[in-house]
Amino acid sequence: MGTTTPPRTLAEALRARGDESLAGLLRARPDLLNPVPNDITQLATRAGTRASVVRALEHLDRFALQTAEALAVAPDPAPYATLLSLLTGEGLDDGEQRDDAGAAITAALPGALATLREQALVWGEDDRLRLVRTARELLAPSPQHPSPTGLGPTVAEATAGMSPGRLQEILAAGGLPATHDPVSAVAALSSLFTDRTRMAELLDTAPVEALAVLDRLVWGPPYGEVTPNPTPPVKWLRDRGLLLPVSTRTVVLPREAALHLRAGRAHRVPEPVPPVVAAAVTRDPQAVDRAAAGQAFTALSTVEELLKLWNGGGPAILRAGGLSVRELKRAANSLDVTEPIAAFWIELAYGAGLLASDGEPEERYAPTPASDEWLDLSAEDRWTHLATAWLAATRTPGLVGGQDAKGRALSALGPELDRSAAPDVRHRVLALFAELPPGTAPDAETLLRRLRWERPLRGGAAPSPSAEGTDLRSRLALWTLNEAELLGITGRGALSAQARALLDEGPDAAAARLAPLVPEPLDHVLLQADLTAVAPGPLERPLAETLSVLADVESKGGATVYRFTPGSVRRALDAGQAATDLHAFLAAHSRTPVPQPLSYLIDDVARRHGHLRIGSASAYVRCDDEAVLNEILADRRSTGLRLRRLAPTVLASQADPGSLLEALRDMGYAPAAESAEGDVLITRAGARRTPPRTPPVPVPEGPPTPDDTLLGAAVRAIRAGDTAATVIRKDTSEDPSSTTPSGSLPRTTSAETLATVQAAAMTGSAVWIGYVNADGAASQRVIAPVRVEGGFVTAYDHTADEVRTYPLHRITGVAELAEDGKP
Repeated sequence: MGTTTPPRTLAEALRARGDESLAGLLRARPDLLNPVPNDITQLATRAGTRASVVRALEHLDRFALQTAEALAVAPDPAPYATLLSLLTGEGLDDGEQRDDAGAAITAALPGALATLREQALVWGEDDRLRLVRTARELLAPSPQHPSPTGLGPTVAEATAGMSPGRLQEILAAGGLPATHDPVSAVAALSSLFTDRTRMAELLDTAPVEALAVLDRLVWGPPYGEVTPNPTPPVKWLRDRGLLLPVSTRTVVLPREAALHLRAGRAHRVPEPVPPVVAAAVTRDPQAVDRAAAGQAFTALSTVEELLKLWNGGGPAILRAGGLSVRELKRAANSLDVTEPIAAFWIELAYGAGLLASDGEPEERYAPTPASDEWLDLSAEDRWTHLATAWLAATRTPGLVGGQDAKGRALSALGPELDRSAAPDVRHRVLALFAELPPGTAPDAETLLRRLRWERPLRGGAAPSPSAEGTDLRSRLALWTLNEAELLGITGRGALSAQARALLDEGPDAAAARLAPLVPEPLDHVLLQADLTAVAPGPLERPLAETLSVLADVESKGGATVYRFTPGSVRRALDAGQAATDLHAFLAAHSRTPVPQPLSYLIDDVARRHGHLRIGSASAYVRCDDEAVLNEILADRRSTGLRLRRLAPTVLASQADPGSLLEALRDMGYAPAAESAEGDVLITRAGARRTPPRTPPVPVPEGPPTPDDTLLGAAVRAIRAGDTAATVIRKDTSEDPSSTTPSGSLPRTTSAETLATVQAAAMTGSAVWIGYVNADGAASQRVIAPVRVEGGFVTAYDHTADEVRTYPLHRITGVAELAEDGKP
């Protein structure tokens, strides 16, 4: 049995993989698929580009990243044993705890290495592990980019450019024999620092103060400043090469010396095991579900109130896009919430497609036609619509009030609120919630620690759970905790059963779980003698809409209190209701008798309603009762209206009809507007809608994860392209018996090309061709010609795995395949 030749390049390592392994690479790094590589060599080249490697490193967990960082400071290539010793240390004797840590690292290292291999960041056999060059450049220590390991440059790197005489002085001070050249001097110094016995003997002679200096540098940063006349301890270290000069005022602790002082460890605290998310408190799961359902119903009510608030046309859009601070504050006051929470509800409605711009020249926000369809759904379906939109949204309302990179304020509904990492963070936070037993609320600090372990390059400083984290991913997690509670995803800090169903089974299952917990809408209210009506629960939509016109909401909570006032009754009359209609409505929907004061209020307002008529001259007031007009003229508050009598029953004004109408209402009258024909104008609460709008599309974090069908097709195309690129063909040189691997496109004359493909069509053999498409892109392919006629060759293309037709004039040349190179 022959032995397998170890791969010499990343391309060879990828070529040796099976199709399933290659598909795993493309699934883990989907950016490599755009466009599909022509062959394995191009795939390997693309996998080594800086942008792709950075993206791959950002998706590693902490231990996989620590493994890559250890390889970056290890010799290239590095045996598995060397990598393991860099993570566990060597020669340690500090008790069972260290042994346990070493065992955990030993157990976790094969998995971390498998992850790095799968993502093509590491290749080679266990005796020759290689980190791809770009990853090594990114993770290896340098003065400009210190390594997370805290290690500095090697002795060879730190002494580059040092004079030979200075190197010999360092050797002499360290008790080493002189050498004949700088290379052997560097090798001798490196050998001293990596020899545990001799290094220990050297440090035993060091002053205590010198050891203190090393203690400050050993775990990084390894650089320190020195004066022109250093202290004796620093001079002792510098003379023996334990501190090597970087500049006239900076020295560095070489990597070999630091590793000795660390007992061989590359990291101070290796983290092979993900942190456990601790439980903060455990509650009754049913109580959690009920609390979450109550908050879900509050969420629905808040969004409905927002839609009602902007029903007749919402606030104007800023020139730069978004909502002004004043309008956000006004919405917060109307919803009785803080401004950050108001921004969340506004962004949620926008992300769910319920609010949008109306597209008019003077753009304003308004409900969309989809909002009417949403309002007609059951409560549980409305909630799943909001929750699903929230999970997928990349818009981040927590940023509202902050500043962008240019120092400009970020506004609600503005264009700069998309953060592509938001959906991933939300799903991951809720997945960690779901791993806990039902009713268990996680500890926020341990939750953030776990997230930082899973994506360390997107983490950073560890934030306190009581304050915003300094990194975006931690802030997104904290915002997720708050938003999930507002939306009813969680209840009392724990994940609800309906949210678990939403994550695991989909919206229909979540709606079925929520339905029994949501109160049924009521068709009645309780009228009180103090001109109020109490709704003991949620009202049916038609009842709620009519009552909101007839009365003002006084308070909310478990029960909603409505108050009837002259202004609210007049509003209902303005909307076209007659007094008899209002009496019938109240009698039909009240479980208590209609109080007499309320009946008197309706009749009194109705009697005075429309007694005055406002029309447009500029504007006029018409009334059959001259005494009323005399009273208005005599009122000092009417001075600004500039009224004058045109006739005993008509007053004219310089004000417009709308202003005149509002001014007389403020003076205590109940005027009604009339049309040019003299009919009373009915003013309904305007239902302004935008044209049909689609919800905002989430901004993807990167290329989407390809499905199995695409992966299978891509792998076949890459394999076929690789066959064409590496196939052995017959040499057309003077020695026809020799064979060479394909390097460049074959070149033959038109006659030779035609003769070769015709012969291949007759014999059923495959040939290797060079082809230039209509866009001028050149490629090489292995085809099996089937028919040659009319200047075209029809052939089975092994590269594309399908039958295609090629114009002969676009074929640059053709070559026969060698016997062992035939596909």
